[in-house]
Amino acid sequence: MSSEYQKYYVPAQSPWPIVGAIGLFCIAFGAGGYVNDVTKGESGFSGYLLLAGILTIIFMLVGWFRNVIDESMSGMYSAQMDRSFKQGMSWFIFSEVMFFGAFFGALFYARMFSVPWLGGASNNLSTHEVLWPAFEAIWPLVKTPDGTTTEAMGWTGLPLYNTIILLISSVTLHFAHVGLEQNKRSQLKVWLGATILLGCIFLVLQVEEYIHAYREMGLMLSSGIYGNTFFLLTGFHGLHVTLGTIMLIIMFFRIVLKEHFTPENHFGFQATSWYWHFVDVVWVCLFIFVYIL
Repeated sequence: MSSEYQKYYVPAQSPWPIVGAIGLFCIAFGAGGYVNDVTKGESGFSGYLLLAGILTIIFMLVGWFRNVIDESMSGMYSAQMDRSFKQGMSWFIFSEVMFFGAFFGALFYARMFSVPWLGGASNNLSTHEVLWPAFEAIWPLVKTPDGTTTEAMGWTGLPLYNTIILLISSVTLHFAHVGLEQNKRSQLKVWLGATILLGCIFLVLQVEEYIHAYREMGLMLSSGIYGNTFFLLTGFHGLHVTLGTIMLIIMFFRIVLKEHFTPENHFGFQATSWYWHFVDVVWVCLFIFVYIL
C-alpha cells in the first residue's frame, strides 16, 4: 500500500522563543513584586519590570505571528502541519484548564477544609482556640484576623450582566464561524465584530466592578482568603478575556483588511474560537462557585 508523502515545513532557527522567555521572566518577577508593593502601600521598580515584560511579550507575539502568517499564506504548510497546530492548541487549552483548576482547588480547600478546621471542627478545637478564638466558620470570610471587615460581592448586578454578555458572545462567535465555513464573508464580519464589542463591554464592566469593590465595599486583594481568591480568579480570567479579545481583533483585521481565511484553511480563526469558548466556560464555573455559592 502506497501513501502520498506530505511535506512538513521546519522553519529556520528563530529568536522568538528566547525573547518570549525573557518577557515571561520579567512578568513573573514584576507581577509578584508589584502585588507585594501594592499590598504594603509601597512604590518600587516592580511595576516597570512588569511593564517591560508585557511589552516584550507583545513584541514577540507580533513578530512570531507575522512569521507564521507569512509561512501559511505562502503555502508552506501541509495537512499534517495543520494537525500539529490543532494538537498544540488542544494541549495549550488543557494547560489552561489545569491553571484555573489550581485556583478553584485552592478555593475549594479553603471553604471545605480550612474554614471548618479554624472553626473547631473535627479534632481541631485546640487549634481554633489558639489561632483565632473569635473565628466564625462561615463563608465568605468578611472579617480578617486583624479585625478588618469587608463585604462579599453578590452575584446580581454587574456579575450577572457579564455572565449574560459572555454567553451571548459565544453565540455570536459561533455564527461568525458558521459564516466563515459557508464562505459568507458579510455574516463573518458582522458577528465577529459583535463578539469583539461584547468582549470589550465585559472588560469595562469588570473594571467598574473592581472600582465598586475597592471604593464602596472595602473588598481588596488584601482582604483575607476571600479577597485573595476573588481577585485572583476574576483577575486572571479578565486577563484571559483581554487576550481573547486581542486575538479576535487580530482575526477581524486579517479578515477585513487582508481577506485571509477560507472555508478550507482557517485554523487561526478556529484556534481563537476554541480559546474564547474556553474562557466563557471558565467564567460560568467562576460565576457559580465564586459569586453564587
